[in-house]
Amino acid sequence: MDEVEMHLPSAGFSARLKRAVTGSADTPLVFLGNFEVENHWALGEPALPRVAAHAGSAVVNRMDEFALLLGGKDDHVVLKTPLDRGYRGYLEALGLELPTVHVVSGQDPRRTVSEDALADPALCAALADLAAEGARLSAHGVSAVEEQLSARTGLPLAAPTAAVCKKVNSKVYSRRLSDELGIRQARGWACETLEELAGAVAAAGELLDAGRKVVLKDAFGVSGKGIVVLDSAARLGRLHRMAVQQAEKAAAAGGGAPRTALVIEEWVAKRCDLNYQFTVGRDGSTHFDFVKELLTEGGVHKGHRIPARLSEAQVAEIAGTALRLGERLAADGYHGVVGVDAMVDPDEGLYPVVEINARNNMSTYQNVVHEGGLAGTEEVAVARHYPLRLTRPLPFAELAGVLDGLLLTSRGPRPRGLFVNNYATVNAAWSEDAADGVEGRLYGVLVGASDEEIAAIDTDITGRLAALPERSRA
Repeated sequence: MDEVEMHLPSAGFSARLKRAVTGSADTPLVFLGNFEVENHWALGEPALPRVAAHAGSAVVNRMDEFALLLGGKDDHVVLKTPLDRGYRGYLEALGLELPTVHVVSGQDPRRTVSEDALADPALCAALADLAAEGARLSAHGVSAVEEQLSARTGLPLAAPTAAVCKKVNSKVYSRRLSDELGIRQARGWACETLEELAGAVAAAGELLDAGRKVVLKDAFGVSGKGIVVLDSAARLGRLHRMAVQQAEKAAAAGGGAPRTALVIEEWVAKRCDLNYQFTVGRDGSTHFDFVKELLTEGGVHKGHRIPARLSEAQVAEIAGTALRLGERLAADGYHGVVGVDAMVDPDEGLYPVVEINARNNMSTYQNVVHEGGLAGTEEVAVARHYPLRLTRPLPFAELAGVLDGLLLTSRGPRPRGLFVNNYATVNAAWSEDAADGVEGRLYGVLVGASDEEIAAIDTDITGRLAALPERSRA
């Protein structure tokens, strides 16, 4: 096994990623932030009836700008719109060396950046030139869309095939792999046939009759979609009948045996959620990158705390699990970034695998804070986002004035403030027809010496942003 690193390493993530997926830290990469790639993996797959349809949003699709901070001066990134000039200046003033930005022509807010790129012949030609220079394509996640872009431009994927990525990302795969490796999980069942589903429903019904809750999960659900928590056997029965009807209808239309892709698990108590990341190399090696604590509010993901509040023994168990998973994923043909969701129970025991994500994660894009030298290993960092209501577009320079004294603006000996790691999501939903206002999100990482200091900064930022509806009126 590879040596486990217990702390955030000093080597840059970008260089490690390049070595892992291309064999050389000098290979230029073209980054794509095609968030919610699961929506493409889920096409044609059985799903919980009430969440079978997936739709993108303007704000989610502008999360593409996170990819800007993965590369360096020799890399490239494709974005849906140009960088806000003030935001670019802010990043450069922090000493960050940004990749070359390529902007799609005629972006559609409903499309991912990958779909926009495919629809832009001039951009495809420019990417073909980069392919001739030895660049490779590094996406948030790889679906058939990214494979099409690779084929059209000649940019080799710095990743395995879409089929491999989809397989590894399935919650059914996560469940069965953990069973095989003997990794602790909540009691549950992975279901790909109607017979497996019937058996799981019967067993879950016994839990419900005993006063416990169960959770149903789509194999390719994302961002909380495709998950239903149940405390009623009657409701479980209704969902079961609907899933069977859907499977039989699909089989009748397409031929073959009816199939499903669901996981049913007991709903267990927890102290907190975790996310950890490791990188699997083409040579089969595995590097444990980090573990972070997820912050939630009302069951909704609000951000990450770095470092996670874990003991050394807990970190060691997580890191050891990462190496075991990496070995198996490599054997199944996967290489690249892997993110795993995990939990800590109220007695400090671990559930090391809740699900495996064969793609980048939100925490991947926060690495720049520590590995990019914006904060030292002693600082606490909390990644989060702030909802905004705007009645006109808000330039970064104006926001910087509103948050004067609260933004992270230097790499000094005691960094303090909010590092903005995506600005495109602020104005993503704006259009001339949005006279009544639109919702935006400001993403960033709060840096401070303690949780108390970060809480104070967070409260100040929230208060100032609350005045934005008045400030943003024309």
